[in-house]
Amino acid sequence: MTSIFGQLVIGPPGSGKTTFCDAMSKFLTKLGRTVAVINIDPANENMKYVPLVDISELIKHDEVMTTYRLGPNGALIYCMEFLEANVNWLIEKILNLKGYYLIIDCPGQVELYTHHKSISRIAERLEQNLVRLCCVQLIDSHHCSDPGKYLSSLMLCTSTMLHLGLPHINVLTKIDEMKKFSDRLTFNFEFYTEVLDLQYLLEKLNEDPFTSKYKKLNAALVSLVEDYSLVSFIPLDISNQSLLLQVKNAVDKANGYIFGGNEPKDVQTLLACAVGAISETEKMSTIDNYL
Repeated sequence: MTSIFGQLVIGPPGSGKTTFCDAMSKFLTKLGRTVAVINIDPANENMKYVPLVDISELIKHDEVMTTYRLGPNGALIYCMEFLEANVNWLIEKILNLKGYYLIIDCPGQVELYTHHKSISRIAERLEQNLVRLCCVQLIDSHHCSDPGKYLSSLMLCTSTMLHLGLPHINVLTKIDEMKKFSDRLTFNFEFYTEVLDLQYLLEKLNEDPFTSKYKKLNAALVSLVEDYSLVSFIPLDISNQSLLLQVKNAVDKANGYIFGGNEPKDVQTLLACAVGAISETEKMSTIDNYL
């Protein structure tokens, strides 16, 4: 039984998940992959793509709200628990997509990935059926303009990586918007993508009139992020093919597609993707255009 590879795309509301799924599916199609986009967000009403599998075939968000008198978030939690209870429906749909590369568009409520169990259990069941997923977590690059927001993004990424337990990459989206707030970036861009010495971030938090009230909490959160040392970011502008390629290569390395996928391979290609062969000069020259 051959493996099926794909991406589990998550992130807070407004981080660009649906736009990313559309852009990445078109990009991979150009590279010759047969791509299936799967929507498991029951509240997703503005899809730019046509999903081959849609959770609305199983359960509808608005009907749950009406029937059980739940708010949007409560109804979404119910839908995810319903999908978990009927995960065989999803597994059957996916196993019928042999030869496809999967992009799974997920809901935006972060509690589903930080402490609620349904998504992690669904991912675990898919893994048991040889569906090799890499979690792609999207974070809006605007959060870099505020030390408190950036720290909260680091905490979100850390807790999600620990909770889901999947191969995982973090992506800073919308870097094409960075010129609008580049004057508010306290550090150089590499500080934010590589998550460098966070003691400098802690100093800025303690200088801010609002966050300085929570010096002990700030220090504890920074220490937690540094102790695990799991988080780094890949910058992305979805209109930039070079940056999409960097994300694609990182995902292929994480979920093992470079070794088990259907594309023709040679040793140099495997090694380049495995080590992420891109020079620092090339990487930063691309980013400099945005700043």
